[in-house]
Amino acid sequence: MTAPVFVVDRLDSVGPEFVLDGPEGRHAVSVKRLRAGEDVVLTDGRGRWAEGVVKAAEGKDRLVVGDLDPVHEEPPAVPRITVVQALPKGDRGELAVETMTEVGVDAVVPWQASRCITQWKGERGLKALGKWRATAREAGKQSRRVRFPEVADAATTRQVAALLAGADFAAVLHESGAERLATAELPARGEIVLVVGPEGGVSPEELAVFAEAGARPYVLGPTVLRTSTAGTAAAALLLGRTGRWS
Repeated sequence: MTAPVFVVDRLDSVGPEFVLDGPEGRHAVSVKRLRAGEDVVLTDGRGRWAEGVVKAAEGKDRLVVGDLDPVHEEPPAVPRITVVQALPKGDRGELAVETMTEVGVDAVVPWQASRCITQWKGERGLKALGKWRATAREAGKQSRRVRFPEVADAATTRQVAALLAGADFAAVLHESGAERLATAELPARGEIVLVVGPEGGVSPEELAVFAEAGARPYVLGPTVLRTSTAGTAAAALLLGRTGRWS
């Protein structure tokens, strides 16, 4: 799928012709500079999509799309891959979400680990979460996805443990892991949950809680990656090994 992707609220209300306006229309007309005859994809970001052809660009923010195909639905990928991402400093959280979205992660869970310098509290936390979700949406469009990753509310360690307990494969990236993720036995279906710690690493207490939930520590490779890149590298490895990239 190489045509540019634009998000609409509901695809069931799209007829044979559709006017894309607002921020999405402005991006299509003023930024992408789409013109009549070019293909586009409309999606709700939840797996439903339809391809159409630009009929006209009007003003600065109206794109008329016609010849729309029937709505297709992309089924959820299997196995499902969720990355629990400890909160990085600055804008590295958005970087992590952006690149994990591009490679194909299905869900991201922000985690307030004990060694996180960044704290999501009150309005600041809500604003940061909003940025992560907006990043996932924009990266989903850029990478031509029609099923964008879910970005959950920030989780505590106990909530992460509950998520790990329900997974078919649960792993914590940790430099002291005795096993390599590259050789771990992975499920063909179900859910894979991967925990990426903060720059200071996962604490012994958190490792103990996660071990009780059934998660084992794994090492990714001979080098230590930053928290903002480890999840993307690990997800790419898992996507290749599970056949989702085949």
